[in-house]
Amino acid sequence: MKVGLLGAGRIGDFHARTLASNSQVSCLRIMDVDAARAESLAGSVGASTAAGAAELADWADALVIATATDTHAELIRLGADAGLPVFCEKPISLDLKSTDDVLKAVDDAGIPLQIGFQRRFDKGFAEIRRMLQSNELGTLYSARLATHDPSPPPDQYLKVSGGVFIDMMVHDFDIIRWVTGREVEEVYATGSVLTGNKAFSEADDVDTAAAILRLTGGALAILSGLRHDPLGYDVRLEVSGSKDSVVAGIDGRTPIRILGKDERSGTEPGYRDFIDRFTPAYREELNVFLSMAKGEIESPCTGRDAREALRIALAATKSLHEKRPVSLEEVL
Repeated sequence: MKVGLLGAGRIGDFHARTLASNSQVSCLRIMDVDAARAESLAGSVGASTAAGAAELADWADALVIATATDTHAELIRLGADAGLPVFCEKPISLDLKSTDDVLKAVDDAGIPLQIGFQRRFDKGFAEIRRMLQSNELGTLYSARLATHDPSPPPDQYLKVSGGVFIDMMVHDFDIIRWVTGREVEEVYATGSVLTGNKAFSEADDVDTAAAILRLTGGALAILSGLRHDPLGYDVRLEVSGSKDSVVAGIDGRTPIRILGKDERSGTEPGYRDFIDRFTPAYREELNVFLSMAKGEIESPCTGRDAREALRIALAATKSLHEKRPVSLEEVL
């Protein structure tokens, strides 16, 4: 099929190379507001370019959106108006009303939409989900999730990111729903600015965050989010049940030192960033999208899934600012 890629930045560059090498893609065309960047990327992967988003939508059989967050809603609508299957990086938007408006346009057009929560395609996370579904772990007691970035994003980005819970930890909120099959009922979140970067305070944000989630059935999830980890990019999920306890995200490149009797550290350099850590998951995510675009499967991560993750992130943000537990019923 002919695939149109919107966005030629860091994740757009990776998606372009993934799509160009996928046998389901017959032709790739790229558009970016920086035309020179689009031309450079297209030349390196054997693709062509489009002058504008509308031109790309008129030409393509499917759209992949990897642009700035504030353009996602508009571009999903463009795909809906053109009747195209759409893949879009998270989030749809930073607020529920805009998200709901987009989802209505998607429903009215009847197009398939997949949102980019790549952790659903990581083998470790998927195996924990399977074990919970098969009752191999028994009664779910608790989950611990960590998302630690090696370095903070640019100061200008912080002003438009929506905050640490919406921008970064929304991945944790999505994966806990997907892995456990439970909904989040209540959130208590807190945070601090410890890196010394005043840009976080100026953006009414934090660089060190934690949250406790109460899930349906009473199980608890404990999350930590750091904007600075000196050893590298670290994402882990631990799940404890009445029969077994398991963890995903521990390997030779996990950026953490283990102390005690068997003191050791990773045998290889720590993961540099999210692309380095989740390369296979990102590739599989787009491979599945192409199958969905051909009508072979349903969306593995719908707009409704993205909306629920955003609701949890908004509840966490509200809890952070109001210094109290927040029920998901408060975020309608």
